[in-house]
Amino acid sequence: MDERRIEIYDVTLRDGAQQEGMNLSVADKFAIARLLDQLGIHIVEGGWPGAVPRDTQFFAEFASHAPFRRATLAAFGATRKVGVAADADPQVRALLDSGAPLITLVAKSDIRHVERALRTDGAENIAMVADTIEYLRSQGREVLLDAEHFFDGYRYDPTYTRSVIRAAADAGARTVVLCDTNGGMLPQWVGDIVVDMMAIGVPLGIHAHNDTGCAVANTLAAVAAGARHVQGTINGYGERTGNADLLTCVANLQLKLGFDCLGEDLLQATPIAHQISEITNISPFARQPYVGASAFAHKAGLHASAIRVDPDMYQHIEPKSVGNDMRMLVSDMAGRASIELKARELGVSVSGRPDAVANVTQKVKEAEAMGYTYDAADASFELLLREELDGHRTSYFDVESWRAQVEERPGLPGDGIAEATVKVRTRNGRIVRTGEGNGPVNALDKALREALVPTFPQIAGFELIDFKVRILDSMQGTDATIRVLIETTDGLKSWSTVGVGSDVVAASWEALVDSITWGLLHHEIETGARAGA
Repeated sequence: MDERRIEIYDVTLRDGAQQEGMNLSVADKFAIARLLDQLGIHIVEGGWPGAVPRDTQFFAEFASHAPFRRATLAAFGATRKVGVAADADPQVRALLDSGAPLITLVAKSDIRHVERALRTDGAENIAMVADTIEYLRSQGREVLLDAEHFFDGYRYDPTYTRSVIRAAADAGARTVVLCDTNGGMLPQWVGDIVVDMMAIGVPLGIHAHNDTGCAVANTLAAVAAGARHVQGTINGYGERTGNADLLTCVANLQLKLGFDCLGEDLLQATPIAHQISEITNISPFARQPYVGASAFAHKAGLHASAIRVDPDMYQHIEPKSVGNDMRMLVSDMAGRASIELKARELGVSVSGRPDAVANVTQKVKEAEAMGYTYDAADASFELLLREELDGHRTSYFDVESWRAQVEERPGLPGDGIAEATVKVRTRNGRIVRTGEGNGPVNALDKALREALVPTFPQIAGFELIDFKVRILDSMQGTDATIRVLIETTDGLKSWSTVGVGSDVVAASWEALVDSITWGLLHHEIETGARAGA
């Protein structure tokens, strides 16, 4: 056995799917499974056949979907029931019927759970473990044992907990996974216990939950103590506070400690993490280690000056090693170095223009004092930068006027009507359009699109996907300044713009105009229509 190799086992499709608000269809599960295989995950647990209908369907359709080129499929299930023979237990039969070559059994290893949850004695629980493993192995399946509540059980009664693990080893389990099911352990405790369990002689794994915020640290402690099998979920999904984030675990093990985990497949970590976020419909966590959008984002001017000389001075790894990239955040903390690096990131040359860089730096500071924020609105910043460099604002249409109004009908809740009218001039002349929507911003968005699509048909592919409103000086009450951030996509990329005003509609209008302007600008750049692009 290669002591530097770590077996990576993903439980996103079962344990991760237990997260509050997550609801994966069978199609979602296959889409995620393909991405996990692409990432090089060694074992992917498909779910609990026979207990969860969608999981049963997933296994039934697995062969026809053929999502794996490299990964091994595992089915999850329980040991035989109390007083029932393994070959007569329908849940055990469902595991065999799943067709999975690897079966992961969950078993009680805490005597309190044996007596209170299973309502049996310690000897019968051990027999349940041994009988089920032996039966499944006799049917040609490899078996892993997930020792549920292992660490809590060990701290309460280590003698009994050891006896469960020893029974699994003697019955032929190829790996026993020690589970911190309640997530209450700390790294020192985990390390000491795993060292003690290594004496049994069976390969050990770790399955950690994050209730103390230590799931990743506990996983590393288990590996340091001898475990060579790691379980977790992509993006740390899971019930309560989640499971160990598998990507953070792998990056630490592989990049920091030199273990053999996913090899070069780790280069895909960031895009795959974000693709899975899209499938689960859970927004990516920007500050997620390694793969988050802010993982290598720098805001302070002092950092930017050093990064311009040597990026490694303020980065713990090369971002591309996990498929991520460095980003410069432009804010009132920005100095000239920040502006230069951000311009380079955006593909805008400021070479030989120190005056423009100085002016943009000052304008950013002044704008942020008024309530703007550019660290979350790259598109608006790029328009500001290009305006300084070109001597004029990038524009494809002139706004003559706009208005929005809401008509409420008392006594008829939900029957309010929002209507907006925009008047613009394009190369095709003056255009007036009216739009109706769920609110004034939606009505303005519709009216503006209707006015511009005949001249710029590509706008039909632009879709507003996020809308955030913040009251900046709440002490002013209804007279407060409002900041709006919107995110738009054309199906291939997304961009963010900002608007500030005395009311939400005015701030939204500014962000909407910037959004369409930036989208048209980059359509020209990408199609080669923009001179000098």
